[in-house]
Amino acid sequence: LVRNFLLLEDNGMPIHLKGGSSDALLYRATMVLTVLGVGFTLYELVKASFPQKKD
Repeated sequence: LVRNFLLLEDNGMPIHLKGGSSDALLYRATMVLTVLGVGFTLYELVKASFPQKKD
């Protein structure tokens, strides 16, 4: 019950970070995985756009 009031407190902190260090760690891990996934997807799209010539 006390945790719910902490989430409602207007202290300028985003709701996804109000849970403490574990929320910050999960947020950063999600962002890193998202950026890596987008980068890998773009790499594969560029690689598929220029197929290798077979001799």
